[in-house]
Amino acid sequence: MLSDWEMILRLLVASAFGSAIGFERERLLWAAGLRTHMLVCVGSCLIIIVSAYGFNDVIGKNIVLDPSRIAAQVVSGVGFLGAGTILFRGEAVKGLTTAASLWAVAAIGLAVGSGLFVAALAGTVIVLIVLAGIKPLEERYRRRNQTRSLSLLTRRGVFSLDVLKQVAGPFSHRVQQFVMQQSGTEDIDEVEITFARVPEAGLQDIIRKLKALPSVTSADTPELS
Repeated sequence: MLSDWEMILRLLVASAFGSAIGFERERLLWAAGLRTHMLVCVGSCLIIIVSAYGFNDVIGKNIVLDPSRIAAQVVSGVGFLGAGTILFRGEAVKGLTTAASLWAVAAIGLAVGSGLFVAALAGTVIVLIVLAGIKPLEERYRRRNQTRSLSLLTRRGVFSLDVLKQVAGPFSHRVQQFVMQQSGTEDIDEVEITFARVPEAGLQDIIRKLKALPSVTSADTPELS
């Protein structure tokens, strides 16, 4: 049986580990932030402590308890909480990473409650590296492989977002950014367009249709920096 101080220590360690991960989510203003991650980690820690040590008084010759059953329920049950952080915006799905971090925090809490401090610490560090360290690399990859840019020169006052959507056809809903400004040349507008998740063949078809418009004087795809 654990001492009272050992139980308190495990709960405090779980809250510290959960807050470290929750702070990273809080920094990005996600719904599941600092307090949510702390509560999940402390709660799962307390649940495994109760599961492992809370029934010692009733365990006897004819009664056998399996603490791992409670751990399995935590792993599946926290999925309901994670589902509440997932948002659907058109074709985009937001919040999957936060839902996964809640699931990972529950596992960390279970590890701390079981006395596996080294495993819990290693898990916390790895989760933080994944959330904060790998994100810039992931965003750079997405910019290079999932975002397509176009630069146009058009006659002033003729080209518009509606014209672009007509040309883009099935990819019209994937226009991520449309910026038009006057160039140094009289009667010429510079247009910068960004598409999200448009295949190369689709992009080339859009360029071909844009060049066929009388109002477009040039269309190209600048390389992303």
